[in-house]
Amino acid sequence: MSKKSRKRETPEEPEGPTFYVVATPIGNLEDLSARALRVLKEVAGLACEDVRVTRKLLSAYEVPAPDHLFSCHAHNEDRAVHRILGILAEGGSVALVTDAGSPGVSDPGQRAVTAVREAGHRIEVVPGASAVTTALVASGFPIASYAFFGFPPRRPGRIRKLFAAAGEFPGAIVFFESPYRVGRFLALAHEVLGDREAALCFELTKKFERVEAGRLGALAEAYAEKQGRGEVTIVIARAGADDDDGADDDDSETGDGDDSEGPARRARRRPRD
Repeated sequence: MSKKSRKRETPEEPEGPTFYVVATPIGNLEDLSARALRVLKEVAGLACEDVRVTRKLLSAYEVPAPDHLFSCHAHNEDRAVHRILGILAEGGSVALVTDAGSPGVSDPGQRAVTAVREAGHRIEVVPGASAVTTALVASGFPIASYAFFGFPPRRPGRIRKLFAAAGEFPGAIVFFESPYRVGRFLALAHEVLGDREAALCFELTKKFERVEAGRLGALAEAYAEKQGRGEVTIVIARAGADDDDGADDDDSETGDGDDSEGPARRARRRPRD
C-alpha cells in the first residue's frame, strides 16, 4: 500500500451549519473519540438525553458547555427538534448525544435526524463505542452476520413472538435487557429458541465488566432466583453455531494442495444452517 493511499483525511471545517450525531462512551469515558471531542468543543448547541449526564462528560474533558445546552429525549423530542432547527437556521451547528452509545439506536434521535434532513441541513454522524459490537466480540461466538433487536417488550406473549421471529435469522441475535428481567428473558429464550449458546455481557467497558457465557438452559436456571448487575447486552448464537469449528478445514487436510475453487467460491458454499 502506498503512502498516498494510507494518508488520513484531516478534519475540515464544514460549509455552513452542521447537525452532528455523536456517539458517546458506553461506560469508560476514555472511549470518547478525538473527533467527537472536537465537535463538542465547537458546536453552538448540544441536545442531550440527560443534561446531567452530558455535563459530567463535558466536565471530564474540561469542555465548557455551549451557549445552548438542552434535553432531547423520548418525551420532548418534538420540542427539542424545533429548537435544533432554530439554531441551525441561525447559522449555528448542533450536536446530538445520548447518555451512552449512538443516538437513534435504542435511544432518541431518529426524529431529529429526519427533521434536520427534511429541512435541508448538513448531517454528519460521528461514530464511536457500541455495546452491540463490543458484546459480539466479547462473546467469542462465530459472527458472520448478526441482527440487533434492542430491548424486548414487557409482556411474555410479545417476547415469545419476538424470539420466534428472531430465531429465523441465520446469525447471532443481540438484545439489550434490564438486569431486573434477565431471568425471565433467559427462561423465555430457552423455551422458544432451544438450548443455544448465549453470552451475558454486563457493564461493558466499565470497572466491573463481566461476560458470562453458556447454554440458555443453564443460564436460565442460574438466573432464576437472582438478577444481574448493571446494564446487560445479551448475545445468542445462531442455531448450530457450536458445530462450526473446523467446518472450513476440509480442503487444507486433503494434502493435494488443490485451491482451484478459490476463496470466494468456498465462502459461498460454506454451511450456514
